[in-house]
Amino acid sequence: MSHSIFHRFLLLAPIWLICCGMVMDDKSMVMHGNSDRLPEGCVEVSEDINITVHAGRKYAAEFNGKTFAFDQQEWHVPACSRLHVTLINDDTIRHQFMVHGLPAYIYPQGMFHMELYGKGEVTGTLIVPAKKKTYLVHCEIPQHQEHGMKAQLKVAGGDGDLPSIPGISDPVTPDNYPLEWSLPSYLVGLIAIFMGLLIPWGIQRWGRSQSNKM
Repeated sequence: MSHSIFHRFLLLAPIWLICCGMVMDDKSMVMHGNSDRLPEGCVEVSEDINITVHAGRKYAAEFNGKTFAFDQQEWHVPACSRLHVTLINDDTIRHQFMVHGLPAYIYPQGMFHMELYGKGEVTGTLIVPAKKKTYLVHCEIPQHQEHGMKAQLKVAGGDGDLPSIPGISDPVTPDNYPLEWSLPSYLVGLIAIFMGLLIPWGIQRWGRSQSNKM
């Protein structure tokens, strides 16, 4: 690719990204933002709502076995409301805020997506539908959702809780690590019990012998 073609690409790339529903720079990305197109059943925007979401390791501390989390696991918003979501990444690694199940005639693949490549913040806008529904919110970076970065957005009260939302609903498959006993594990257990009894007894005997010598 010649320098002139490459420079033209750099000039046109931001226009192409914006027209295709993506705003991107070297720190963040917003895909499929929507600030004016109303979903079916909405005659107007019912309310403008500002939501700030923190993402990071420290928010997982209250959930056993979790590594990543949002600072909130649930949001309630009215039908047809316009959400201005500010995502703040408190970690030095990538985190995302993704809403799934939105109408695909407005949001390609039914998705609204924000991402930060490290510490920082980014804001995106979406208009939620009129239908009463609970939407999945998560980070799609491999293992981040599985390790706790998952939440739910309830529109008009929602239609129930999604599974495996930290602090809200039970996991589909609970973490379970059964101990499989075998002859070696029995022997190790018996030795540990024996030593646990023997060592204090030995210390006590040694202490008495030292007292008798004095």
